[in-house]
Amino acid sequence: MSCPDGSSPKWQDDAFQRRVWTGSTDAQGDLGHISPEHLQELSLPEVNPASWRAQCTRMPSPSCAAQMTSLSCLFVVLHAALQAAVFGEYTWEVFVYCWELQFHLLLLLLPYLLLAGNLGCFLLCSRANPGTVTKSNAASLVKVYAYDGVMFQKGLVCPTCSVEKPARSKHCSVCRMCVHRFDHHCVWVNNCIGACNAGVFLLYLLSLTATAGAVAAVTAALLLQLLQLSNLLHGTYLDAQGQEQPVDIPVLVQHLFLTFPRIVFMLGFVILLTLVLGGYCSFSLYLALTNQTTNEWCKSRRFGGSPRLPSQPHARPLVYKNIYSKGIWRNLKEVFNPPTVSERKKKT
Repeated sequence: MSCPDGSSPKWQDDAFQRRVWTGSTDAQGDLGHISPEHLQELSLPEVNPASWRAQCTRMPSPSCAAQMTSLSCLFVVLHAALQAAVFGEYTWEVFVYCWELQFHLLLLLLPYLLLAGNLGCFLLCSRANPGTVTKSNAASLVKVYAYDGVMFQKGLVCPTCSVEKPARSKHCSVCRMCVHRFDHHCVWVNNCIGACNAGVFLLYLLSLTATAGAVAAVTAALLLQLLQLSNLLHGTYLDAQGQEQPVDIPVLVQHLFLTFPRIVFMLGFVILLTLVLGGYCSFSLYLALTNQTTNEWCKSRRFGGSPRLPSQPHARPLVYKNIYSKGIWRNLKEVFNPPTVSERKKKT
């Protein structure tokens, strides 16, 4: 390409290009001589936005995945720190006071026994393979569960793992792998919850709830015993008007907090923790008894009656129905003993 006077354009000159890349003011001044016709003749590669978005989706940022992994590790550290703080206070004060008040030894050791079981479930759940879908086992896992045609479609391939997606599986962006019977990624155990560790995770939740409840029960029993020994339950106090009033619950709590601040604070924390964990345990048990995963339960909210496509105005809307439930006991058994390909062939 040449200029109207027959000379070569300046942007094809090597010296000019060096001045442009180095930010020379001479080159910036020379750019003013470029006509719009010359700019139109410059060929730039066309970018398809759809294909670019697809490539970005298929290629998650390694730094983002690393940040999520480090965040999960921080939750594990927080988990251990909270347990250490609670049991440190329980051992240092609650156990000593209860021993002096002649509490039964088995009652005092119950939180430690539950803690040992919870730590065992934690290690098993965090170290176990949740059910990774690989190229070697994808063909067999596809045959374990049937496709419902609504939430799980046959023939779909994971764009990241490049394997056919079995029914009830999902790709985890944190672990960067597809998980069979994917439930969710738990930051507290820093692992996915899938077909192979769902039962251990349920035991982990139950043992953690029982541990918090046991600590709360022993601590509450200690404080009640101290109130009875001090005869504060039948005591009185003078209000702002100088009137004698019987001791009520707020006054008792205030007195206990001023006398045993760490014990009362720990008791409030473990009571709240027991309520929260109890609610989540109930939800997890409901999912287990109905043979659902957290992922499926969340997605099923979208399929209560999907709108029809414009190209198919008379088509029936997609309505999700749980085809995997086999009854309460068989559903619960499946959580602890996930089915295999051979078991499904026997049933069919």
